[in-house]
Amino acid sequence: MAGLALAACGGGASPEEAAQGGGAAEAPEFTGEYDGPEVTLSYWNGFTGGDGPFMTQMVDDFMAEHPNIKVESNTVQWAEFYQRVPAAVNAGEGPDVGIMHLTQIATNAARNVIVPLDDLAENLELSADDFTEEVWDASVYNDQRYGIPLDVHSLAMYYNQDHFTAAGITEAPTDLASLEEAIPKLQAAGYATPLWMPQRWPAHLIYLSLLWQNGGEPYAEEGDEALYNSAEGVEAMEFMRGAVDQGWSPSNVDPDAEYVAFKNGEVSIHFNGIWQINDLEATEGLNYGIAAFPTIGEEDAVWADSHNFFITKQATDDENKYAAAQVFVAWISEQSGEWAGSGMIPARQSVRDSGALEGLPQAVIAEKIDTMRFLPPIPGVPTVQGEALEPAISEAVLGNAEPEAAMTTAAEQASELMKRNLESFGG
Repeated sequence: MAGLALAACGGGASPEEAAQGGGAAEAPEFTGEYDGPEVTLSYWNGFTGGDGPFMTQMVDDFMAEHPNIKVESNTVQWAEFYQRVPAAVNAGEGPDVGIMHLTQIATNAARNVIVPLDDLAENLELSADDFTEEVWDASVYNDQRYGIPLDVHSLAMYYNQDHFTAAGITEAPTDLASLEEAIPKLQAAGYATPLWMPQRWPAHLIYLSLLWQNGGEPYAEEGDEALYNSAEGVEAMEFMRGAVDQGWSPSNVDPDAEYVAFKNGEVSIHFNGIWQINDLEATEGLNYGIAAFPTIGEEDAVWADSHNFFITKQATDDENKYAAAQVFVAWISEQSGEWAGSGMIPARQSVRDSGALEGLPQAVIAEKIDTMRFLPPIPGVPTVQGEALEPAISEAVLGNAEPEAAMTTAAEQASELMKRNLESFGG
């Protein structure tokens, strides 16, 4: 919290000043091309896994078409990325342009690290018409847009097709009834604990999905209160613990053990993100299927996030860099069909309609894109979840605390953190 408060109170120009004044370059007229002198852009992202080569190729292709723009990529593990970017930008040594998760947009906007992109979105003729309303609205903070969505990526349900065949299951479960029907069949076929419930990542993503499915919200609209202990939130946690109590899952699953077990053919059903697709595709001997996260509650909803382009206040200090950064964002966005090879779903409807997902495993998940839900743009929420929600879910799944008690404690802790954040970020 001290680090968040220090960054928030570090001074500097407002986003408006950074983008349009206060010593920064005037926002250049966007023409779709860059005709200025040779310029070098510093581009940061966190694509250190199997998605990295796809982004590298796209950057190389961009430079081949734009010889007067050199892009120097800096790829950093996401956890380190979010620690380094604010300080690096304030020192003038950070990225000019980059990609961050949607959940981090509001925090970095409040810190004056990134600048509004409303004009760029307008010049690119981007609007909610080419995106789902949920993902398009989620990068708006204080009535200004700070991100341009590149993709969406949600939770999914992976299943072992060999297990399903042995159990006589011909279709993946889609709801609570079909899941409750499938589990005993799998157990009868010799798979004693067919659905391991994680106690850490991605347990909180499962919880949020179930909370939304029950009709609840994790946070108050004012951004000053966590609602984890609502009736809907407690019910979500009870289902997760119930997987253990009913014998679907072992009682103590170590972090990441459920994913390793699924890859080894020991687990029949596994909830995880679509970012695991390329790793699973490369797993020798694994005959897996992928389906949408089942609707356990009353509403069709699933947690999702999005990689968003951003431009920093650092870039606005140089008119040429600012113009080139906009051309870079525009070009990569237009070519985001190529990015589908990384396992992600292009955020733009027009790109999806062009056939970008044809033959790819995540195509079945993209069919449910209208049900994907995103965390609200509240500064500091990722830290709040890491410090309050995730430990409480672990305690409840492990049986160290009753679901209602765990969620009540988490809500109290998170609400206190959120009130401090409002003070720190000037909310």
